[in-house]
Amino acid sequence: MDKILTSGRYIFPLSFLLYVGLHLGKPDVGASFVPDYIPYPYFWNYFTLVCILLFITSAVLGKYDTLAYSLMALYVMLMAVLVHLPRALGYEVGTENMMSTITREKELEMINFFRNIMVTGALLAFAKFVAKDKRAVRK
Repeated sequence: MDKILTSGRYIFPLSFLLYVGLHLGKPDVGASFVPDYIPYPYFWNYFTLVCILLFITSAVLGKYDTLAYSLMALYVMLMAVLVHLPRALGYEVGTENMMSTITREKELEMINFFRNIMVTGALLAFAKFVAKDKRAVRK
């Protein structure tokens, strides 16, 4: 049982490879999440991809992993507050004329908002209780 529980140390950060694939394979989707008031959406799509890869590498290798988990938590929280919450409230949701489509998009964004809050909590818990390299964090 201990080996199964220990595998979570690797499964959780490796699950972020899904986002790497999305940012790399469908850059239009990643760029579409950048708010209109921020320039260069494709730059931010690829910059995010690099940051996620650095997070995964750090977390799996256990080097500066406390810092990596903390910075990833900050990023995920910022995405929740700056992207998903405004879209869930009806800002920057598609311009379709069908009310049911807009309502569905807003519901999905609210789910994304809550998911990001949960992932932020998990990242902070990993930073506190799982990460091994505490060099970059003061007590």
